[in-house]
Amino acid sequence: MSLGESPPPRYDGRMPYRTCGNSGLKLSALSLGFWHNFGGAKPTTEQTIMIHTAFDGGITNFDLANNYGPPYGSAETNVGKILCQMPRDEFLVSSKAGYDMWPGPYGMGGSRKHILASLDQSLKRTGLDYFDIFYSHCFDASIPLAETLGALDTAVHQGKALYVGISSYLIEQTKEVLELCKTNGFVKPIIHQPNYSMLNRWAEGNLLDCCSENGIGMIAFCPLFQGLLTDKYLKGVPEFSRASIQQSPLRKNEISEQNIRVIQELNNLAESRGQTLAQMALAWVLRTDQVTSALMGASSVDQIRNNLEAVKNLNFSRDEEYKIDRIVAKINLPKSLWAGEV
Repeated sequence: MSLGESPPPRYDGRMPYRTCGNSGLKLSALSLGFWHNFGGAKPTTEQTIMIHTAFDGGITNFDLANNYGPPYGSAETNVGKILCQMPRDEFLVSSKAGYDMWPGPYGMGGSRKHILASLDQSLKRTGLDYFDIFYSHCFDASIPLAETLGALDTAVHQGKALYVGISSYLIEQTKEVLELCKTNGFVKPIIHQPNYSMLNRWAEGNLLDCCSENGIGMIAFCPLFQGLLTDKYLKGVPEFSRASIQQSPLRKNEISEQNIRVIQELNNLAESRGQTLAQMALAWVLRTDQVTSALMGASSVDQIRNNLEAVKNLNFSRDEEYKIDRIVAKINLPKSLWAGEV
């Protein structure tokens, strides 16, 4: 866009932008993640159209990690090839390091060796000069936390990341991060990325409050609970869905008859609000300003277009909140997954 030209339609006010903690950075209320569906040998036409559709709809935050694919690294490669055709200064790109990426003792974890080597590899794959946000993807109890935070600090001072964040850190670990950053003069994370949805509320209370009180934004991943909070499973497990795949993060035992009834009840409530179930689930995560953005995944252009409509109604009455709490109380899901990647 040249000086004097009208701004693109993506900035027409439909998409809210929320300030991330006490930083100067704003995130689109909806973000697009590439955990699934963006791997492969080369970018597909569908992947390209999905990213452009999201961007045209006002989504300006795109989320990667080194091991997204499959195979590992391919999502960064494919997405980088698509993003290079777009105006770099109009969007944010994040990536992460921490989970297993290559063989040997340095291929995963929170060590300085892994974090900085992974950062360089990710920049090379994406073809970017820097990431807007670079995350410690997971807490590593085997490494001094100060070492992990020091590596993130180095990334910023090297100009390879503008900001840093943490993902899936528990409340006690988050408090330790804040203390170590203060004591050592490290760059403080501006954002926390926890697993958070109306079915997975472990972040509510202490973690949400801690981040808010300390000027840290929050981006919720899995707000649609791997597709369970969509119309996909209202009648059971469809063939070729994530839950039908043996190694899917969404386990078949999570699609029980009881849970299907819960999802159907939630769907009825969504319809009464004039929303799809997915739209209501995204809106629910964004109902509080303690959450900066909801990180959605997608497997089709239609899903992105549908989900973009969620921001039209982010308000919930007390009665609607009560009904959601009452319905969700009947869900039967393993508690062990609450803070993790699932």
